[in-house]
Amino acid sequence: MDLLWLKALHVAAVLLFTSGLLAQSLALAAALQDSVSPGVLARLRRWDQRITAPALLAMWALGIAAALEGGWFGAGWLSAKLLLVIALTGLHGIQAGALRRLAFEAGRPPRSLGWAPVAVVLSFVAVALLAVAKPF
Repeated sequence: MDLLWLKALHVAAVLLFTSGLLAQSLALAAALQDSVSPGVLARLRRWDQRITAPALLAMWALGIAAALEGGWFGAGWLSAKLLLVIALTGLHGIQAGALRRLAFEAGRPPRSLGWAPVAVVLSFVAVALLAVAKPF
């Protein structure tokens, strides 16, 4: 597949994953304050299962394919980007688990997830800067 198409499809998957991860983060932060309804959490969980998680898989597959096609493995900027993406993937797993627990039992998500919306935004800004500027 042409590198331009790989990158375009990768960016589309990134946008879907980013929006889903940020929505999760915001909803879980709101759940810490009891200001989100169980129905919203249930719909968000379905969205995660149908859109965000598949976008995560597509993002990884297309990103690896683009990196192989572009010969970027070993570049410092890609290594830094991969560290951030691994952290965001882990955060997605933690948040998906918190949503699942909230769907089946009453309670609140872990207080540590209150910082997640800011972390998601800052991480994706850093990833975008690394991918576009390739500073090192």
